[in-house]
Amino acid sequence: MFGWGGKPRSRFGIWLDQKGISQEWVSKQTKISRNTISKIASNKEYSPNLNTIKKIMKAIKEVDPRVKSDDFFDL
Repeated sequence: MFGWGGKPRSRFGIWLDQKGISQEWVSKQTKISRNTISKIASNKEYSPNLNTIKKIMKAIKEVDPRVKSDDFFDL
């Protein structure tokens, strides 16, 4: 699936685009490398580990407390 500007996007990447949230913000909030956040946002096949998912979910729940991990990740 392609998001803004024709870039391939995962469900997480599409959500970031729709909310206007930068990958840099997620990286700073979670202390996860920008490179890893980019992989998660662009590669539907990339499967982050559980600790990474927990950090991401904690950060994005600040923006939308209703989101669930299975909105973005196949667990």
